Parts: sequence; C-alpha cells; structure tokens
Amino acid sequence: MLTTITRTDLQAALERDVVVLVEALPAAHYDDAHLPGALNVPDRLTAQLAEHLAPDRDRTVVVYCSGPACGRSKVTAAAFAALGYTDVRVYPGGKADWAGAGLRLDTVQPVR
Repeated sequence: MLTTITRTDLQAALERDVVVLVEALPAAHYDDAHLPGALNVPDRLTAQLAEHLAPDRDRTVVVYCSGPACGRSKVTAAAFAALGYTDVRVYPGGKADWAGAGLRLDTVQPVR
C-alpha cells in the first residue's frame, strides 16, 4: 500500500527541503507546467534514473502526476519502493490540486 501526502504537508516538506519531488508525466507535460522544484520521470523509472534523481534511498520521495484520475504517480512510486527507497509517498491531487489552490507552477523555457 502506498502512502499519500496532502498538499499542506507537501508544502511544509518543500519549505524544509526534506523531500525529492518527482512528476511522473511525459516531458512535454513537465515542460509546460510542474510543481516548483520537481524533477521529471517521463517514462518508466529505471534504477539508473532513480539513482540520479534521488541518490539517498532514505530521503522522502514524493511522486505526483496530473490529478486523482492519473495512475502514473502510483506506478512510479511503486517502482521507487521496489528499488529499495524507504519513504515513498504519492501526492494524489497532483497538478490539478496544486493549481486549483492558486499555487505557482513552473515551466521549462526552450533554449534559443
């Protein structure tokens, strides 16, 4: 069973810089808008990518996607757990909940 985290608890964890935040959506969706500080897993999580994103397996990893109807966050969180990460959580509200609360989303600006 996956552990979830609320928006309020996620905000507090981000302010304390105690989580690795991961968006589990294709790169184009991440580039368009993502939670501040989020890293991207655009496809299947590999051991190499997990190690790159979160080298400390005991640090809290929070995974989200577009919203409650999206299952990508659960799949990616389960993959982190299967790789030995000890504190993996899902933010089920995802981008929809974050934006609905009027919170900032970041974008990736194309290089010109």
